[in-house]
Amino acid sequence: MPHEANGSGGRKSDHLRLALEDLRVQRPGRGNGLQRFRFEAQSLPELDLDAVDTSCTLLGKTLRAPLLIGAMTGGTDQAARINRVLATAAERCRVGFCLGSQRPMLDLLPEHAGSFAVRDVAPTTLILGNIGGIQLRDHLDGAGLEGLAHAVGADGMFVHLNPLQEAVQLEGDRDWRGVLDALGAAVASCSLPVLVKEVGAGLGERTLDLLAATGIAGVETAGVGGTSWSQLEALRHAQRTPRAIAGQVLADFGTCTADSIVLARNAFPKRLVVGSGGLRDGLEVAKCLALGANACAMAWPFLVAAQSGVEAVVTEIEGVIETLRTVLFLCGSPDLLRMSRVQLREERDVAAGHPGGGR
Repeated sequence: MPHEANGSGGRKSDHLRLALEDLRVQRPGRGNGLQRFRFEAQSLPELDLDAVDTSCTLLGKTLRAPLLIGAMTGGTDQAARINRVLATAAERCRVGFCLGSQRPMLDLLPEHAGSFAVRDVAPTTLILGNIGGIQLRDHLDGAGLEGLAHAVGADGMFVHLNPLQEAVQLEGDRDWRGVLDALGAAVASCSLPVLVKEVGAGLGERTLDLLAATGIAGVETAGVGGTSWSQLEALRHAQRTPRAIAGQVLADFGTCTADSIVLARNAFPKRLVVGSGGLRDGLEVAKCLALGANACAMAWPFLVAAQSGVEAVVTEIEGVIETLRTVLFLCGSPDLLRMSRVQLREERDVAAGHPGGGR
């Protein structure tokens, strides 16, 4: 049953519950755009599959694959348990881990900070912190960003942009003036890498051009085609309100993942581009890499697996990596550098579905 406006803890609990239980928020509408693309399989790859190298270096950390467990949650006891399960699995598999919004930590309450404390179970892998653009504008500067990162042992910080979600949220922030200037000022005075991510509406061309001028280290696309936070926030309204109607209508508003990756690579030719938005398997990861991403982030499949514990998450991660390795093998690519040069065939008239062996 949807809830009326509540505090941060109640909101985060709503988010987890709806993301897991209500499939209306998953992949609504047209999808993430990756279904338009397929690889040409090489039946003579002339490679040893076991020697195919999926490793990469991101922000100074060597990972076994170009994979991040995407940002999800924080600020509650349930979130703390989930974060520790996910971070433990990330460390074991040597992939990156992204924290959910650290907004609750701005209340300076020890119990909030604890839900983001995962460095003890993930001592070596890449960890990225996360704060909203509105919170950056209203409460933080470069030193403040560093403080949030150091408090959780993060190697860098994401600043997330979610104006669509906030527009329909019961408690949403509707005044977005000054966020770009605040971001530019914070980046200029922060010694750690600062990246910017969307949360499901994708980064479009105009936004990417503005971000490129700020000096950020890179972006995560979080394109249309995955969890719809617009739809999710609409479901949190107890009645059919104007905001709830808007949230449902705009459930797949924005730039799809495939298009956002191409636009991001054009705007950031030499900076980090993380492809995300409805990714469900290693084939979709491979497609993102071929479109120009350096790495990919996945969230929902790992959130589902986390309900069963660390081993279930490890199995899902290993499945993504093995699928990615197999796709590289079948494309005749011994490593990720060669994979970035593989051509995808686009089928613009393709019906709903995932050509090329996807789900």
